[in-house]
Amino acid sequence: MKVGGDKSLLTQVYERAQLVAGNTPLIVTNSDYYFLSANELRGQRLQPHYLLEPKGRNTAPAVAMAALWARQFGDPCLLVMPADHLIKDVEAFAAAVKHAESLARQGSLVLFGITPTAPETGFGYIEMGAGLEHGAHAVRRFVEKPDFATAESYVNQGNYVWNSGMFCFQASAILAAFEEHAPELLRRAKAVFEDSGVDGDRTLLSSGFAELENISIDVAVMERAQNIAVIPGDIGWSDIGSWSAVSDALQADSNGNTAAAHNIVIDSTNVHITNDERLVAVIGLDNLLIIDTPDALLVADKRNSQDVRAVVQQLKLADSDIVKLHRTAARPWGTYTVLEEGAGFKIKRIVVKPGASLSLQKHHHRSEHWVVVSGAANVTVDDQVTLVTPNQSTYIPIGARHRLENPGVTDLIMIEVQCGNYLGEDDIVRFSDNYGRA
Repeated sequence: MKVGGDKSLLTQVYERAQLVAGNTPLIVTNSDYYFLSANELRGQRLQPHYLLEPKGRNTAPAVAMAALWARQFGDPCLLVMPADHLIKDVEAFAAAVKHAESLARQGSLVLFGITPTAPETGFGYIEMGAGLEHGAHAVRRFVEKPDFATAESYVNQGNYVWNSGMFCFQASAILAAFEEHAPELLRRAKAVFEDSGVDGDRTLLSSGFAELENISIDVAVMERAQNIAVIPGDIGWSDIGSWSAVSDALQADSNGNTAAAHNIVIDSTNVHITNDERLVAVIGLDNLLIIDTPDALLVADKRNSQDVRAVVQQLKLADSDIVKLHRTAARPWGTYTVLEEGAGFKIKRIVVKPGASLSLQKHHHRSEHWVVVSGAANVTVDDQVTLVTPNQSTYIPIGARHRLENPGVTDLIMIEVQCGNYLGEDDIVRFSDNYGRA
């Protein structure tokens, strides 16, 4: 997502990492996001290494795997940053990182606290204790997301900060903390790491990672350890964890509205609109979030922005594909967009990058009709290879081995019509793939 500027949140945190640390960053993410992340960061001065998870298991397993990876290179100091944060005062953040590194090299596990500006109920809080060097404080206790009255009292007391979810510690120190407070998780993480394979710029974590405990680093370690310090500060930080936070990160008009110029807002205040295509018009509304995407439409009171998780939970209970799949999906070779689907058919718009190709594959339950709109396609069907150009089409029978390649220097754009009794994305058997996918 691009929030607060023309760069994605991933690009912003990556450039922030290079600015304050200056060495090669490590990205821990799901294996499904590898190609999307690599495309986003192509051209950066320093290229990252990736730890790829087969399944998301929260921050404790992710940090444990990162520390095990880092120990291959001695005992470096680690700066851990989630990719969904905005930080406006990068200079203040860099100064805080310098202080945190000094404390970390003395054995402390250091957190970055944010001076609260309002009684937020969507953040965790840290109660600060005795003062330490470099403006840090000992951590007295952690408090999970409080109710409004409790949050208000924390702000008024002045010795509470928001827990930013960013950390600094030496690899040996965090592994020792895991050994003391989450030994079984660490034991199993070591086994996963030893069983994992390296492929160029990525470490593919073994399937055993999916069996690690689904637990946050705060609960697994930080809330139990004694050598914890927090550095408070005002760095222009925002956790983009809700649409309300997104609206706060944008420049509002005189009525508090944040909406692109092509939308129409009449007699309305404090309304946020995010949309890609259709015009959205609002009249006489206040304090609303309107999020219109190709996947779904959300309309909510800003005060309930944290409750989107309840919608997601209902979709999960209904086993809806909306939770897992976007209408436009990124692939290493390009993208596909589902235009329409119904009983026995699905229509897609497929874009293949120059020089890229889909895997050699077959389907058990569907046939496919391909029509080239622009560019050119080399189409393999069993043993026959055909060049298909604009306004031409080809047919892939059920069970035929086939491959689509773009031999040109511009994007290949085509329309695919699938027909069959099952059209799920998992109906695919790959025989060879240029991108190392199973």
